[in-house]
Amino acid sequence: MKQYINKYYYGDYGEGKNGAADISTSGKTQHEWPLWEVFIRSKQGLDHKHVGSLHAVDAQMAIENARDVYTRRMEGISIWVVESKHIHASNPDDADALYDPANDKAYRHPTFYDLPDELTHI
Repeated sequence: MKQYINKYYYGDYGEGKNGAADISTSGKTQHEWPLWEVFIRSKQGLDHKHVGSLHAVDAQMAIENARDVYTRRMEGISIWVVESKHIHASNPDDADALYDPANDKAYRHPTFYDLPDELTHI
């Protein structure tokens, strides 16, 4: 049986090893689909927050699945999905070396500037 979701074809239902239905696309099982990181912007917030991960064939499917999984109570107004392989992060163990150049730029701190007395809300 073919599955159509919002005009996108995502594959055929087939029997898995344990007899359960297994959705596949172009010979790939769900376990071979890329991993996507999901970020949701809430109605009260201005920033997107990481809420979890999911597997999907493409970005459109990832957004639809993220909507179904992470915004069931209508709490989000925007969804970002990023394929996990495209996220690069620094190592927390290297934080001292990474942030060391910023420590020698003391002129960036506002304590070195004289402010007029009229400025009271800074």
